[in-house]
Amino acid sequence: MANPTDRVSAFPSPYEIETPPGCEGWQEMYPYHALFDERRRESDENRFWFWNSMHFPLPMPAFDVFCADSPYQAFAEWQNRFFAVPPAMGIEYRIVNGYVYISGNPITDPDKIAERAEFFQRRAGYYFEHWDELYQRWKEKMQALIAEVTNLRVPDLPEYHSDDLMVDGRNTAFYEVLDAYGRLLRCGDLAWQHHFELLMLGYGAYMTFADFCRTHLPDIPDQHVAQMIAGIDVVLFKPSAELRRLAQLAIDKGVDGVFVEGRSPEEIDAELARSEAGRAWLEELEKVKDPWFNMATGDGLYHYYRSWYDDPSIPYASIVGHVQALKEGKEGEERPTEELARERDRLAEEYGALLDEESRTTFRDLLELSRKVFPYVEEHKFYCDYWFLTRWWNKVREFGALLAKHGFLEDSEDIFHLTRHEVAAALDDLLLSWATGGQALGPRHWPPIVARRKELLERLAKWTPPPALGATPDEITDPSVVMLWGVTTERVREWAAATEGGGGRLLGAAASPGVVEGVARVVIEVEELARVREGEILVCPITSPAWAPIFSSVKAVVTDIGGVMSHAAIVCREYGLPAVVGTGRATAEIRTGQKVRVDGTNGVVTVLDA
Repeated sequence: MANPTDRVSAFPSPYEIETPPGCEGWQEMYPYHALFDERRRESDENRFWFWNSMHFPLPMPAFDVFCADSPYQAFAEWQNRFFAVPPAMGIEYRIVNGYVYISGNPITDPDKIAERAEFFQRRAGYYFEHWDELYQRWKEKMQALIAEVTNLRVPDLPEYHSDDLMVDGRNTAFYEVLDAYGRLLRCGDLAWQHHFELLMLGYGAYMTFADFCRTHLPDIPDQHVAQMIAGIDVVLFKPSAELRRLAQLAIDKGVDGVFVEGRSPEEIDAELARSEAGRAWLEELEKVKDPWFNMATGDGLYHYYRSWYDDPSIPYASIVGHVQALKEGKEGEERPTEELARERDRLAEEYGALLDEESRTTFRDLLELSRKVFPYVEEHKFYCDYWFLTRWWNKVREFGALLAKHGFLEDSEDIFHLTRHEVAAALDDLLLSWATGGQALGPRHWPPIVARRKELLERLAKWTPPPALGATPDEITDPSVVMLWGVTTERVREWAAATEGGGGRLLGAAASPGVVEGVARVVIEVEELARVREGEILVCPITSPAWAPIFSSVKAVVTDIGGVMSHAAIVCREYGLPAVVGTGRATAEIRTGQKVRVDGTNGVVTVLDA
């Protein structure tokens, strides 16, 4: 992000944000480097920071900060130190009242940009040339890592070791516990390394195509560029399709009456198990679970978001909805794939026809490349953010259970209120006292800290973070910030102009075309998804691929943050739903029950009743 020339800003200084009442001392939950420190004031106050509500819509528990530190380290190393993306280095983060704000580090020196362009073109070119081979290798690495973390053993602490210790030469328990915890953290780091290896190339291919289109077709809307990449199948649409198939199977087997709104998954399973047809349906469900129930209930970067294995409420609610829609004849093809393909090809043909022969060839080559690498932009989330991370969080819980068993915590979930370094210290205390037979301090030290931090998070959750802090930038240049978060130069100006109130009109990125009116349903937390009703307009900070089952029932989507390549934008185009993303404050300005108009063609949301 370019540094501003004028320090006067429409956004508050991060150093002037007040601590909410009763939240004094919140900083103790976070690493020193994640705070706005007076020693960095001159630099930090004069740059632009925006709330990363896409990945962190809630205040961060202490342990979960791992999913800020490790990702931003991995992302920056790939972008800055390997691929050398010409205009941008990495992204820094800070935490304010528990919420994560981020800021990009730009490169403005033309000579440095040219130097980096040589690295980027050579290395990105190799990846693009060998994409199929490298992508297959990437999937194998991720599946091996998932297997490793799943099979990682958290040792118990016995009264006495068995004779096996002297017979087979195995390691002692204190070493195995510390080794397993260290390996768990390194597996997490490795997952984030894998996560970002190909991601920037997916965005990079699209950005190269988009830049070519804007240069040679100056009047082309961004939305048309995105639509030319739509209609491509990715694994993240498979779970939703499988749930719809299970709903049809329930009807075919005559057990559809079991799927009633308000019933828990356990109640549905119990009734199905009483009949032969029901048991047959449950057998089919078991086949679907591996791997599709490795989806998470949310965007994976918090420990709260469990897999569908752990919390099947979303898939079961989706099956109930599909059964009802199918029986009422309301449900046709879940995604209008043929229509999307026709529109995609029509746009490509018409825009290609406007170019000269040489430019048309480049246009087609870049389009083909974008379509080839695009699936990774969505598919990496299934392998990394969902399948791996839900297993990883559960392994952290096993260490929490070990600490709880010995009185250091009241519950295994309490481990997430300690930092990863504090967990290492607690394990040292536990292992020392267990080995020596001495008295551990942990059972009296950690529970009061956990109780205080739970209270802090509850209070911080009631605070409304401003969309941005610091100086208003002259220009946003980081491609990832533009593509993924939708934070463009124009968007920042709109946020700045809206700081005194938007008058019932919100502007954002025109993510998916169409105009509809309907009743808003504001969803902040995953648990609120169950309240979404047929025909409502979903208003949320950002969507998750795990929410795909509800896209067939809503009329439109509005988000606080996100760009044309964010998940909300991609999925809405795939489902043919109007969408406006990156409004900055939709969840703060719109209330559930209000009637709103969503103009996904022009990027405008209007509240029709106050």
